[in-house]
Amino acid sequence: MSFELGLATFADLGPGVSPERRMRELLEEARLADELGLDVFAIGEHHRPDYLISSPVVALAAIAAQTSRIRLSSAVTVLSSEDPVRVFQQFAELDLISGGRAEIMAGRGSFIESFPLFGFDLDDYDELYAEKLDLLLALRAGNPVTWTGRHRPALHNAEVHPRPLQDPLPVWVAVGGTPQSVVRAAALGLPLTIAIIGGQPARFRPLVELYDRAWEQSGHPAHERRLAINTHAFVGRTRAEADAAFAHPYLTMMNRIGRERGWPPSGREEYRALTAPDGAVAVGSPQEVAEKILMEHELFANQRYIGQISVGAVAHADVMHAIERFGTEVAPVVRDEVARRTPPAPVEPVTVEAD
Repeated sequence: MSFELGLATFADLGPGVSPERRMRELLEEARLADELGLDVFAIGEHHRPDYLISSPVVALAAIAAQTSRIRLSSAVTVLSSEDPVRVFQQFAELDLISGGRAEIMAGRGSFIESFPLFGFDLDDYDELYAEKLDLLLALRAGNPVTWTGRHRPALHNAEVHPRPLQDPLPVWVAVGGTPQSVVRAAALGLPLTIAIIGGQPARFRPLVELYDRAWEQSGHPAHERRLAINTHAFVGRTRAEADAAFAHPYLTMMNRIGRERGWPPSGREEYRALTAPDGAVAVGSPQEVAEKILMEHELFANQRYIGQISVGAVAHADVMHAIERFGTEVAPVVRDEVARRTPPAPVEPVTVEAD
């Protein structure tokens, strides 16, 4: 399996950009990613005024009708506050529209607005996610579905339709650093996405080692283990050009969220640390961004990388240029180097019976 490269976006709403205009820009970004041969386009779910998309599957369906090959994922579906039956049905429809390109990236979400909005108690945060993931996997296993839980009415020999084209419909578990979620993903045999939004990627190495140990202990075949790394990213012709387009919108966004969460303010010094060769943010020239992605591959042996380029109020024209460089200058270098590093699959011996 070749190394996969993709993009993720929260479709941030910057000052002076209407939701209607931002939706047009989102579709343009996805079409370009598809034209460039990138592997994945993922959209996040939020219920805030600073982000456009509350229902990723709706936007992904529009993208599906305008693209031909790129895989389409949520990033993430906040499963704790969703009805898994509706999630499965909607992504099954997306899968049919796209010709088998849909994925669900299931997470607990980094914001909590959806819980009171849909009538859920934050005290049930962990239990809601575990229970609803269990139901989602039961739904994708096939009809009829019989299931009982605490936070949703039971299903008894229920027929859930439509069924997706892919069998099974891909479900990834997305985490920001919670060990119990990592172990749960491994125990269930599910692929894992780790979002690295701060610090140094190397500090996530123990989390990946935990996933790998739990995967092995659960008896899953080693060759089926799949890991994705998701970071903020931006590609300019030079590092200076990338910083000029990305640094101010990025820091503005991070400080806005940081004030809500009690984080200390970030400035240019923190930005330089994050974008240094050992930092979490992949920003710079095509060569620098490729080197950052390859450094992470060396750390994690991941099979997928997803860059979040459209961050904060980065100008749409700058985002489109960055996507173009990511697809034409970064992706070929990364794919070739990962292929060079990857040993060939063992060849099964062929037994020829004598006449």
